[in-house]
Amino acid sequence: MICSFSYAQESKKDSAYYYYKKAKQFDFENKHFKAYKNYIKSLNLYKKINLEDSVAKCNLELFELIISQSNLEKSSKPYLDDYYQYTLKKNDSFLLLKSLNRYAEYYWNTDSIELPKKYYLKSLQLTKNKKLSKYSISIYSNLAFLHTKKYPDSAAYYFKKTLDLKELMSNNQLIGTYINYALFFQNQQKYNDALKYLKKADSVKIETYQLKYKKIIYENFSNAYKSNLNYKKAFEYLKKYNTARDSLNNTAQNIAISDLDKKYQTEKKEKHILSLEKENLETEAKNKQQKNLIIGSILFIIFGGTIATLSLKNSKRKRKLAEQEKKLESQKNLTLLKEQEINTINAMVEGQEKERKRVAEDLHDNLGSVLATLKLHFDNLKINSASKKINQEELFNKTENLIDEAYLKVRRIAHAKNAGVIANQGLLPAVQMMAEKISSADKIKIDVIDFGLHQRFNNALEITIFRIIQELITNILKHANAKNATINIAIYDNVFNLIVEDDGDGFDLKKVNLKDGIGINSIETRVNHLKGNFVIDTTLGKGSSFIIDIPIA
Repeated sequence: MICSFSYAQESKKDSAYYYYKKAKQFDFENKHFKAYKNYIKSLNLYKKINLEDSVAKCNLELFELIISQSNLEKSSKPYLDDYYQYTLKKNDSFLLLKSLNRYAEYYWNTDSIELPKKYYLKSLQLTKNKKLSKYSISIYSNLAFLHTKKYPDSAAYYFKKTLDLKELMSNNQLIGTYINYALFFQNQQKYNDALKYLKKADSVKIETYQLKYKKIIYENFSNAYKSNLNYKKAFEYLKKYNTARDSLNNTAQNIAISDLDKKYQTEKKEKHILSLEKENLETEAKNKQQKNLIIGSILFIIFGGTIATLSLKNSKRKRKLAEQEKKLESQKNLTLLKEQEINTINAMVEGQEKERKRVAEDLHDNLGSVLATLKLHFDNLKINSASKKINQEELFNKTENLIDEAYLKVRRIAHAKNAGVIANQGLLPAVQMMAEKISSADKIKIDVIDFGLHQRFNNALEITIFRIIQELITNILKHANAKNATINIAIYDNVFNLIVEDDGDGFDLKKVNLKDGIGINSIETRVNHLKGNFVIDTTLGKGSSFIIDIPIA
């Protein structure tokens, strides 16, 4: 029976590969329905013999075929879901990156940008691996295009991020990025900026597709100059565009004739090979079937005697097992009683630990930023006590006010009141007041930029967001050595967006264990609890950016 199964499995494997190869050929010939049917046959056969790698390959091919055509199936997502589960099981970063980008592609044409954005941000996390860093170029570029229509400021941010990686780009990628950035500025009617990046694109030297890129560049030069009312320059680049287009058309015609001839010869050979393969597979299947019948009948006689012997032994084992099960049942009852006692003790300990953690977080969140600002004031008093360059009395008054505020916060924690200034004034005034107090120490300037905050949220959400901002600013004061910081708060598409940036020292994410400190770990825990995204973007010596997106019901 084992040999029979092995032959049958090999036969299915050969058939599955045959259908897969046919599907690829039909796909190449743009015969999409025939390609789809053969991919399905191949997928089903690979599933029967449990070849996971080949099943995953078929799922990905089916997803990409269906998403490009509207008449094959209602949704391509089930195939992508299966492929994604396979990449998780394989724990392969490259395959996982590919599946996340395909999810972003699937959700691209939905009304909201949040779903594709979510998967692109997950992909960015994977590109922190050196082997995958080059893929961050296309991800940032896609994020820029995603935000172009509705959120031009965010689009500009991601275009800049793309150009920050130009050292990783080939010349063709660089010229393409410059052209895309120029088109973005042209759509924004910023024609001088568009011309600036078109000039950069024109200065890049490339060996392949030169005429193609020159044609695109000259056409956009002409349009930009025309929109900028410089008709002389517009006409000059229009002539260059026509020359490049004519040269490209002549070259394309020669290549097309050559390609058609090669394609015709290749198609004849491939059809002949496919027919021979089909005949061989049919012959092999018949031979294997005959062998399987002979071997199967011999093995049936052998296994019949073996099964009879094993059944006698199994009856004896069952009697022994019944006796052992009675003993185990009594032991289980004793174990359950002990487990109930242990669970009761664990519940009490867990409750105490949660209470301790709550008090620790309240002390850290409420007093952290106030004490950090208080330290800045005292440092200023030390530095300026001799020179007296600033108003000493005013600085003493500010310091005294901060001490009073610290006392009040401790008193509020002791009385378990968690609302504070936010309950009375709201999130935005509280953040502005905090930034003003810290900036008054003349050590760092903090700007608050808001957009779309026209209404209050529920008090618990405002408190959580305020605590997150407090913690980020406290970390900047303690570690960044920054002169300036910005808190960007915005609401769009029912998503709360927070970006906190500084011009400080920055840090190397690979060398820092973020879980060691209570601050960043606490922020990540809170953002996850709110079902949001938390991204850290930092470069050593160039400052840091902390980006948080939180959905609002």
